[in-house]
Amino acid sequence: MLTTLLRDSRALGVLAVPLVLTQLAQVALTTTDTVMMGLIGTTELAAGGLGIVIFNQIRTMGVGLVTSVGNQVASAAARDEQAADGTDSADGAQEPAHDDVRAIVRASLAVATLAGVAGALLMILIGQALTWLGQDADVVRLARNMLHALAPGLLPCLWFQAVRQFTVGMRRPQALLRITLVSIGVNAGLNWILIHGTFGLPRLGLTGVGIATSTVYLLSFLALYLAAKKDPALAPLLTLDITRTDPAVLKRILGLGVPIAATYGSEAGFFSVTAFMAGSFGPDALAAHTAVNQLVYIVFQVAVGLSHAASINVSRELALGNHDGARRIKNTALTCAAAVMTCVGILYLAAPRLVLAPFLDTGSSQALSIATHLLVVTAFLQFFDCAQNIGVGLLRGLDDTRSGFRITLIGYWAVGLPAAWLLAYALHLDTLGIWLGLLTGLAATATLLLRRYTSALTATQPFTATAA
Repeated sequence: MLTTLLRDSRALGVLAVPLVLTQLAQVALTTTDTVMMGLIGTTELAAGGLGIVIFNQIRTMGVGLVTSVGNQVASAAARDEQAADGTDSADGAQEPAHDDVRAIVRASLAVATLAGVAGALLMILIGQALTWLGQDADVVRLARNMLHALAPGLLPCLWFQAVRQFTVGMRRPQALLRITLVSIGVNAGLNWILIHGTFGLPRLGLTGVGIATSTVYLLSFLALYLAAKKDPALAPLLTLDITRTDPAVLKRILGLGVPIAATYGSEAGFFSVTAFMAGSFGPDALAAHTAVNQLVYIVFQVAVGLSHAASINVSRELALGNHDGARRIKNTALTCAAAVMTCVGILYLAAPRLVLAPFLDTGSSQALSIATHLLVVTAFLQFFDCAQNIGVGLLRGLDDTRSGFRITLIGYWAVGLPAAWLLAYALHLDTLGIWLGLLTGLAATATLLLRRYTSALTATQPFTATAA
């Protein structure tokens, strides 16, 4: 049994490790923007933060629309391999599966294009409406300029995500990490040049951060596309001709993607509401909440990588008819996640001041005290946070995205939010109560998602008659 677990862990890690590192590198990319904005000034940081929140909300939902593409590609590629093993390659039996992958790539880029254009227009409209939300006039003006600079970057950002899903589905994600790491340095350099107007360029300030970010998204897409075109296994399947998109494939991707986008939006909204709740207890409480939430967000990238890798592997195993392998993937992913979360939890409990130092002024004793108590909750919360994300990915591997959306609505909004309100306000536990409510909601969500996966996998397993 231990040998099987180690073998499955290695198979999962081959795909998960590059994805986890890529997610962490992307966090470093957004952190660079935040640091650069803070160097300009407080008003610029507030305006830039507002602009990035709006951009990230729309970007996250756009990414959700194409997230299922990796699963679709993995299934088609597995069928292709199975056909190649059972037939002579000269008879052309592989070509239909190749056509399936090409059709999926075309449709994903079409979805990314539509979402990118619509999202960019929505960002500009939201920028115009900021004055109605009671924001400071200077902040609104700067945030609006930031959104205008970020809007064009949404399109290449989503193109990048579509090609990323294709490479992950083909189990060849290695170029992703290299490109993301290089983009961090390019982003920092462009930020500095455009903010301060070096090399004879105009001094653009906060707008320069937005232009730099959009430019990096375009360069990242071009780099990933060119890397894929150099890969002999990927090049024949990657096409940018979206005019030949198959309407049926487009409909299937949207049918799977819309619930994922809604799930991502719901989760982001759930955590946004808890931030407003924390703010009602004062600036120290909000500062502590923000610091701990950033820690959770960083560690969460491990869950994202494991979830995506597990999802792709489930799609592949089911396409090959291996239900036992799909069942083991759940246990392997949860075991790997538990090992990582245990190490992180021990660090939280053993050295809270060290962990909080990069995010929180240790001279603020009240905020530090609140954050230290929150870390105790977080040490346990992150197990459920990771498990629920893996659960969503596992269901996506079954092409069951609607159940994931419904369950997260129940867990986040019907269980978690009322629990947070009851514990924080009715029982007067304040910010600690909010995080205990978060823990409750995530635990309920994880339990329901994993139970749903087990039952759905059993339902998809073909019935085998037993000889009398």
